[in-house]
Amino acid sequence: MKNWSSTFVALALMLAAPIAAAQGALDGKKYVGDIGDKGKAAEETSVVFTFADGKFQSSVCEKYGFEKGAYTTTKEGDAVRFDATALSPEYGRNQWRGTVKGNEVEGVLMWQRKPSFFRPNPEPVERWFKAKLM
Repeated sequence: MKNWSSTFVALALMLAAPIAAAQGALDGKKYVGDIGDKGKAAEETSVVFTFADGKFQSSVCEKYGFEKGAYTTTKEGDAVRFDATALSPEYGRNQWRGTVKGNEVEGVLMWQRKPSFFRPNPEPVERWFKAKLM
């Protein structure tokens, strides 16, 4: 039994190492780029995407009251994947999922509008983003 538990702990540490190694890997980085609706050209340009103190923020979403959202990362080869959620009291929730490779970041933003009387179950809006390191 003791041998099995030691093996389990070693395996768990090996699997967690890539995740732990990537935590905070993006802090201090800023990217500038574009955001657009899925399948369409950029709607917003020169957007600044900031990673600082374990939080992610987009300059265009900040003007709509979206707060900085905690982000998590995982390392996949020479890329770092991240996930973040940002909330706005007025506009709802943004779910970010992206990949940083070299000096570029790209991914998908799912905007879930805040429910309202006229729209009690709003459909999420899928948007893309792509940016380069500043």
